[in-house]
Amino acid sequence: MTNVYCHECGYQNTEEGKYCSRCGALLPEEDSGAENTISYSPEAEDREPDLGNLSEVVNEGISLVVRSGGGLAGETFTPGRGKTTIGRHPDSDIFLDDITVSRNHAQLIQKPDGFYIQDQGSLNGTYVNRARVEIQKLSDGDQVQIGKYKLTYIER
Repeated sequence: MTNVYCHECGYQNTEEGKYCSRCGALLPEEDSGAENTISYSPEAEDREPDLGNLSEVVNEGISLVVRSGGGLAGETFTPGRGKTTIGRHPDSDIFLDDITVSRNHAQLIQKPDGFYIQDQGSLNGTYVNRARVEIQKLSDGDQVQIGKYKLTYIER
């Protein structure tokens, strides 16, 4: 039996359905012929651009600096208190616009002992220092990969 994934929420439906069992969206036709996702492995791009000294681009506090991917190299994101969403959805706190990133890919969660990154059931996974993680406490200098984006977690 073949499964069909919903374009709206990503839910795995059986092939006989025309509408998503979770959100009610119209499912794609079986013979659409177009591939709707791209798998991306963390080993696909080993070279990172040289951004020089990160202290020049990073503010005081906690930051995620894009090292490569999507033309955002050097861009800095400062997570808010509590939870910071990361994904391809336009309402994400950290918007990464590429098909290798799920709409609701991951979250940065602030806890008393530091920041954690938690995967939100993404297709391509969330990686910290090249290891796929579900939830991981971040330390200064950790390399985070979300889709084709490589980011560095900085604590100043």
